[in-house]
Amino acid sequence: MLRVAILSDTHGFLDARVEALVATCDLAVHGGDIGNAEVLQRLRPRQGRVIAVIGNNDLPRKWLPEQAQVLDGLREHEDLMLPGGTLAVIHGHQLAARNRHERLRRRFPQARAIVYGHSHRLIADRDAQPWVLNPGAAGRARTFGGPSCIVLDAAEHRWALRIERFEPLKCHGRSS
Repeated sequence: MLRVAILSDTHGFLDARVEALVATCDLAVHGGDIGNAEVLQRLRPRQGRVIAVIGNNDLPRKWLPEQAQVLDGLREHEDLMLPGGTLAVIHGHQLAARNRHERLRRRFPQARAIVYGHSHRLIADRDAQPWVLNPGAAGRARTFGGPSCIVLDAAEHRWALRIERFEPLKCHGRSS
């Protein structure tokens, strides 16, 4: 079995509770809108492997100049071979919100599950194959109830999900 931490939409800030959870997993998958290189450096899964895709806010002009070269190594989408199937990863801004899950399923029919971000809305749509998963926002911007992520336990004959949502961070008397 392989334990995968799935997160997205950090926008330059990784919640410490999500960071600690990632450290208990074998690998980490970031669905884009990373925000800076430090976020990727702080992701330290047990096997040390971090897979990330570019989000619509991951532009060289939005990153510090000395960090922008990190973006050169990131792609628009990734297909990860895991025990029991393929995990497709894309930020999701490439597809209109209307019927996004249907469109993702048509685009990645070979996948067992599809990860996307962009909306910051935590969703685990297992109503059809492939599953469509949005881990929500793992930072502090637009967390809609608190920072979140998904843990996937991938085995050859069974995939299981665990949704993780943390209490919102208090910022200047307000919560996110």
